Amino acid sequence: MERSSRTFVILLTIPAALFFLVFFTYPVLLLVYNSLFDVSLLALQNRKFVGLENYADILTSAQTIKLFSQTLQFTAITLGSEFILGFIAALTFNAIGRKSEVLRTMFLFPLMVAPIVAGLLWRFMLIDNFGILNHILTGLGLIQRTADIAWLSNPKIVLLSVALPDIWLTTCFVTLILYTGLQNIPGEIMEAARIDGANALQTFWSITVPLLRPVIAAVIILRGIDAARTFDSIWIMTGGGPMGRSEVLSLRIYLTMIRFGRFGDASALATVFLVVLLILCLIAFYTIWKPDISKR
Repeated sequence: MERSSRTFVILLTIPAALFFLVFFTYPVLLLVYNSLFDVSLLALQNRKFVGLENYADILTSAQTIKLFSQTLQFTAITLGSEFILGFIAALTFNAIGRKSEVLRTMFLFPLMVAPIVAGLLWRFMLIDNFGILNHILTGLGLIQRTADIAWLSNPKIVLLSVALPDIWLTTCFVTLILYTGLQNIPGEIMEAARIDGANALQTFWSITVPLLRPVIAAVIILRGIDAARTFDSIWIMTGGGPMGRSEVLSLRIYLTMIRFGRFGDASALATVFLVVLLILCLIAFYTIWKPDISKR
């Protein structure tokens, strides 16, 4: 009976394993393979083996360091904002209870908007001189002219500007995941803490946050990866400008491969990006979730 059950489980996992091999493993192996060659997009058959030369060029380039720094800044802005706002919203919905059903439904509306549409929307809202946001700020008397804040052309604030669509789109997703985690916390534990005299802040730090560690780790990993590889909204809003200040790694990989036709360099940069993301995900997994592997 046990052997038949094990066979049944294996048969169920075969489609998923085949899907993983075809749509993940093969593309990654092909990516690493192409990164070892000097390949032009216009002449894929004329490839020259260069070994780790592409990686050496990338890792010794000041431009690459700048791109990693800007990608990290963009990810930190979006992930930090989404997590804080999402946690506040989730705690609010959890405190309201069933009466928050309508609010939760309305809160999920941004998830229905495509990122490219969100990029266009926010571009019209933030565009210099004609942006809706600056007109609102001028009407409120917070700024004197609509040109006082150059959201998309000021290198000092452009990363924040291009992060706004991502924050608007996916804060609701973070809220949904955290709210689900809060709903799964046993009420008996919270009630016992109140009986023992713990206040709201003590309950939050000593019970809520520790019990939500797996959920928090999942949110940070999933949203961190998604934010780090953001492309469409940034491309629509600024194209990486001004002066490359809003250019992130996903944009550079696209430009290197499509516009400049350097397939090998783009593959090497994408491989390095993938490895860095994997390392950061593992760090987040073992520092936030802290699974007790010895009990497995």
